[in-house]
Amino acid sequence: MLDPTTILPKSQRWQCQRCGNCCKWPGDVRVTDAEVREIAAFVGMDEDKFLEKYVRLRTDRKGLSLIEKDNHECIFLDGNNCLINEVKPNQCRGFPNKWNFLGWRDHCEAVAMSNESNEKAPHPSD
Repeated sequence: MLDPTTILPKSQRWQCQRCGNCCKWPGDVRVTDAEVREIAAFVGMDEDKFLEKYVRLRTDRKGLSLIEKDNHECIFLDGNNCLINEVKPNQCRGFPNKWNFLGWRDHCEAVAMSNESNEKAPHPSD
């Protein structure tokens, strides 16, 4: 789902500012079998041990999710730093350009950028 009020023209994209706020939102962080293998290898763990320690059944019971801390932060968030940034799941990589939720701009510090350059672009609602 995309918040229709935050859809950018095709010439622009949202650029993450690494605020970490999306990693503090409660809910599933979906992981595929391939992502589990990649993350387990990245953190230097056997895949089975990684599954036991860091993965649970998604709330819809249709796949796997990373677990979260008691405060709902991602288990791999350290301050505002993602400990698995180099191999983070596609769900994480896609936010907020491929998916987001109503009201996400109240929490996320991403800025609209031009696809052709690294210059900040005005958001259409500005």
